[in-house]
Order: sequence, then structure tokens, then C-alpha cells
Amino acid sequence: MSAFDPRAALDALLAEYSARANAIRQDLGRSHSPDFAEQALQRQNDEVLEALLAEAEAALRQVGLAKLRLAEGRYGECLRCGEAIEAARLQALPAAEYCLRCADRK
Repeated sequence: MSAFDPRAALDALLAEYSARANAIRQDLGRSHSPDFAEQALQRQNDEVLEALLAEAEAALRQVGLAKLRLAEGRYGECLRCGEAIEAARLQALPAAEYCLRCADRK
């Protein structure tokens, strides 16, 4: 098993969320059907896509902040208590901001 590389993990997440957000933007940019019933369904689907886009953009912000903490030498420190975030938690959630104890309190 190879050692955890936070930079590579964050870069992979950044690429994944960027691709997801771009694909959703493309779907939202398509034209709607001239048929009213079909258009109503498409607009309903757009609401779901907009929510998914908001989630992807929020995840991109979290990854960006994690990359900033990494560059500043603060990666892996809990933003609430200042203690180290558990290694297993960082491997599962590379952009984690809080240790497990503080995340449970939130």
C-alpha cells in the first residue's frame, strides 16, 4: 500500500469536481423542446441539475481551501480545535476541515 499523498488526492478531487460541474453546465446550456409538456419536464430536470451544480461548486471551494491549507503548511489541522485530523479521515475525505470529534459537534 502506498503512502497517502494529499496533493495528489486533492488534485484528483479538483479534476473530478471540475469535470462534473462542466458537464452539468453543458446540460443546463442546452435548448429546451418547443413542446410545452416536454419543456416543463426539462425545466424540472434543470432544477435538479442546478442543485447538483451548487454541490459540485461547494466541493470545489472546499478542495481549493484544502489546497491553500496544504500550501500554508496547515493541512490536516482541525479548523475548530487545532488538533491533527485523523489520517484515516483525511484519506477518506481529503478536504476535511475538522477532526472527527469536532465534525460530530457541528
